[in-house]
Amino acid sequence: MLACPTSKELAQLKSAVAIMTPSEKQNVSNLTDNQIHKIAKDAGVDTANFAIFINGYILHCKKT
Repeated sequence: MLACPTSKELAQLKSAVAIMTPSEKQNVSNLTDNQIHKIAKDAGVDTANFAIFINGYILHCKKT
């Protein structure tokens, strides 16, 4: 079921994006599963939610 992230999940996503390098942000579609896992772990956020966010962001970028 699709749903908007809760405020806690949104805060976690913001934390994960905040620690990403400029290169990771510019080349987000090239991130490997290991890189996504490491970013989530380093940010202390849920890996699954972060991966879903990254995938959704990539799809959005490809659509526009």
